[in-house]
Amino acid sequence: MEYDYDLFVIGGGSGGVRSARLAANTGAKVGLAEEYRYGGTCVIRGCVPKKLMVYASEFAKSFQNAKGFGWTIGETRFDWSKLIAAKDDEIHRLEQIYAKNLKGAGVELFDARATLSGPHAVTLSTGQVFTAKTILVATGGTPFVPPVPGSEHAITSNEIFHLESQPKRMLVVGGGYIACEFACIMNGLGTETTQFYRGEQILRGFDGEVRGFVAEEMRQKGVNLHVGTDVTKIEKIGDVLQVTCTNGQKHEFDTILYATGRVPNVRDLGLELAGVEQGRKGQIAVNEYSQTSVPSIYAVGDVTDRVNLTPVAIREGVAFVETVFHDNPTSPDHDLIPTAVFTQPEIGTVGLGEEEARDIEDIEVYEATFRPMMHILAGNSERMLMKLIVSKATRKVLGCHIVGHGAGEMIQLAGVAVKMGATKEDFDATVAVHPTAAEELVTMKTPVR
Repeated sequence: MEYDYDLFVIGGGSGGVRSARLAANTGAKVGLAEEYRYGGTCVIRGCVPKKLMVYASEFAKSFQNAKGFGWTIGETRFDWSKLIAAKDDEIHRLEQIYAKNLKGAGVELFDARATLSGPHAVTLSTGQVFTAKTILVATGGTPFVPPVPGSEHAITSNEIFHLESQPKRMLVVGGGYIACEFACIMNGLGTETTQFYRGEQILRGFDGEVRGFVAEEMRQKGVNLHVGTDVTKIEKIGDVLQVTCTNGQKHEFDTILYATGRVPNVRDLGLELAGVEQGRKGQIAVNEYSQTSVPSIYAVGDVTDRVNLTPVAIREGVAFVETVFHDNPTSPDHDLIPTAVFTQPEIGTVGLGEEEARDIEDIEVYEATFRPMMHILAGNSERMLMKLIVSKATRKVLGCHIVGHGAGEMIQLAGVAVKMGATKEDFDATVAVHPTAAEELVTMKTPVR
């Protein structure tokens, strides 16, 4: 049978764009449909605009720190509208680059919503119907808001980037990395910020000591963090949002941000019509080669709910193209993925946390907590945490955890060593770079437990 396309991609985010471009480079005829904007969650309403806002939120602390080093700082004032306008300009620039690169590779673009209408067919919102030998679903994820009475008055991480004015009082609901990052951002920008999380401690899934360390530092910086607390009702009274929480207390806010997790973006996608199997959370079920239960349909990225990170979606896309267009079956590697959380202070982590590692084997824990040199003259109480989890049997570093300024940059390079299987003795044999915070990673000689 002759098809309209060798590959049709649904979704113009990180995974879909990389897959489409690489497939087109092989000479394949590729079509891609994106219903909103090229770049997906990461570029348009995720990692990129968030990091720009993180930078903006850190300047207040920098101005304060500068005084300890002899600088006289005049009156400072933050303009929300200028930040949002500058952010919008940069996102527009990046979006244009994504579209240009796709077109340059020969991918045919459709600014439309696409749905599956069979194992080899897609239907666009324009009414067009196309056939394809292979279809790739890369529709990503979408924020989940629990069914709390009045939750329609809340916003999500999608909307926060487009608020016309800065909230004076804001509630962030959730305890994952998105909730914690936005609580820190808004606090740093001068918004009176409260955070509710229903669990015992924020950042579930991370090393326990890291979780407690970051929570305490967030509180020290002014975030009004309440764990074991959830919202039972939201009422709009004039311009004020009144929240009733689980202990019966009522609080008033200008804006409520729900960051209570994300779910696969599969609504009305036609998965059932095409016969594609889904998991319990609605995620598209795939095998080790990102192939669904329908042999001609593949899926990559957050819609598969494997490891929901932009670089992972890109790696999955690369492996998909190797498998389908280079006849080289390739499974994406999801082991030992370094990641950063841009809280304040930020987190860099790779490998196992202490609790997780102890459940597997006997370990040694090496750690250091200290005030970085930069903070001493500034009179800043912020501390850093460095932590290595080491196997007693093999001496391999099973996990590396950093909390503090530059943690994200450090963990990228530490991640190379951990991925290669470096031992504690390999770390010890590396000469320290002085004076840096990172030198602590190679100077911890005695386990603390």
